[in-house]
Amino acid sequence: MTSGEMTPDAIRKLAIDALSDIAPDTDPATLRGDEDIREALDIDSMDFLNFVTALHKKTGVAIPEEDYPRLFTLDGVANYLGGK
Repeated sequence: MTSGEMTPDAIRKLAIDALSDIAPDTDPATLRGDEDIREALDIDSMDFLNFVTALHKKTGVAIPEEDYPRLFTLDGVANYLGGK
């Protein structure tokens, strides 16, 4: 399924699932849409890269490095992937 066929809620769930795998000691489901994922879950740059890689694998959307800042929040992930 491409992200263009997914609803924002489905994209958020996909992102939360990926974050749960990357940061298992956290509860990504409690994140606000505008909250910085990296700070809220205390994930480092390698974990964030793993998150971006997981999003790519689950959606098939190529995410260039210059777009990573657009994925710092769940709202950003939903907007970015929903538009692809």
